[in-house]
Amino acid sequence: MAPSISVVIPAFNEEKVLPRLLASLRKQDFADYEIIVADARSTDGTTKVARSFGAKVVRGGMPAAGRNRGAARARGEFLFFLDADVKLPRGFLRDAHGEMQRRFIDLATCEVKPLSSLLIDRVLHRLLNVILRMGQHTSYPHAPGFCILISRRLFERVGGFDERLRLAEDHDLVIRASQYRPLRVLDSAFIWIDVRRFRKEGRFGYVGKVISAELIRFFRGAITDESAIPYEFGNFPKATTPSRLRRIEQMINRVDARYRSLLRKAREERLQAFAERQLRRIGRFLWGGLLLFRIKPRRPGRLRRGQHANDDGLG
Repeated sequence: MAPSISVVIPAFNEEKVLPRLLASLRKQDFADYEIIVADARSTDGTTKVARSFGAKVVRGGMPAAGRNRGAARARGEFLFFLDADVKLPRGFLRDAHGEMQRRFIDLATCEVKPLSSLLIDRVLHRLLNVILRMGQHTSYPHAPGFCILISRRLFERVGGFDERLRLAEDHDLVIRASQYRPLRVLDSAFIWIDVRRFRKEGRFGYVGKVISAELIRFFRGAITDESAIPYEFGNFPKATTPSRLRRIEQMINRVDARYRSLLRKAREERLQAFAERQLRRIGRFLWGGLLLFRIKPRRPGRLRRGQHANDDGLG
């Protein structure tokens, strides 16, 4: 029987990060799914890793082509397009599939959390979540390519991803598909995402590239020219951030680290002060109880009928 969900993952030299995603899929409490890895002729052990986790491997290409070829081999009612550098919490497939069925959703994405402890990364991803939430109610909705959940019938109706596009093929698919069925951000599911794009291009550099791509798409249309905005699929070791932006970013990271250190110290001091106050209260309570016990007056006996308090009872 065909599975309910086909997870499609485009990949190129993802030997290091792909096992994390596949391991999180193996830990799901939802078994009615299949995994398809569209490999763009990797030169490392990507295909070997994929097969070791029971995934089907098909020949891929750029992300749009890889997703389309993976979808062509998929048998599921829903297509879950994920990137190799994400990680799923336990229950993701069950919750996402259940909510899409319950709310009759054909096109969805979810909120994201960074695989990072830096405050700036958490802030940037929270901003992304706000944009996703607000955009779902407009005529220009967005969904990142690392988490697009779509029914097979809708995907086939719009003809899949546009393989001519060099960039923003994910947003293009969502805009075309939302003309038939609205995009919805799921309430019951989220994913973790690696911040390696930030490490490669810098926080400011990456955000600047995203803004530039949106402006080009808005004023000029789809991005089909390689020279418009540089894009490398699966190449992350080399840093391309301008030195000034990288220094600013490093300064922000140092300030963030110092802030977290001071916050942790303040919490420890508050906890110590709280414990000392409670111990003093307990001490005063015990000392007061001890004094009360030592000077407690004897309760007088009950008076017999007809006897006054100053009567010793002797006749």
